[in-house]
Amino acid sequence: MKLTLTINNKKKSFDVPPNRTLMDLLRSQGFWSVRYGCETGDCGNCAVSVDKRAVYSCRMLAAQAEGKSIETFERIGNKKEFQPLRQIFLEFGDIECDYCIPALVLATRALMETRPDPTEDEITDALSGISCRCSRQAYPVDEIRNVIRKMQGDW
Repeated sequence: MKLTLTINNKKKSFDVPPNRTLMDLLRSQGFWSVRYGCETGDCGNCAVSVDKRAVYSCRMLAAQAEGKSIETFERIGNKKEFQPLRQIFLEFGDIECDYCIPALVLATRALMETRPDPTEDEITDALSGISCRCSRQAYPVDEIRNVIRKMQGDW
């Protein structure tokens, strides 16, 4: 099956079997921030942005992304404006393994696209499907909200 996707602002064409997941396709192209976790959508660590919405790429077929714009952490992870958000998540983890950080940052960014000043409940909901195995699992919502507010001024 032939399909065309825009990945990190670059249009690419692929020939893939109909049952290939978006996660498998992205990882085969070297997008290692798309983490392999559960393959059932339970851990959320494979999250990417599809048309500015956080999506678990292990549950989405590559064919479902036809014509869509996909963004991975490789595109935004080192951008200066996202460093404060990334730092909050790094400080939050007990071990600081960094495994879940790409999904957490992408999910927060997707929330920012639709809710410039999200409530604590909206932040909690946006991050609730992403498992961080090295932390307390109760995300630092106040700190995240403060960083989002600061970022909105820089964005």
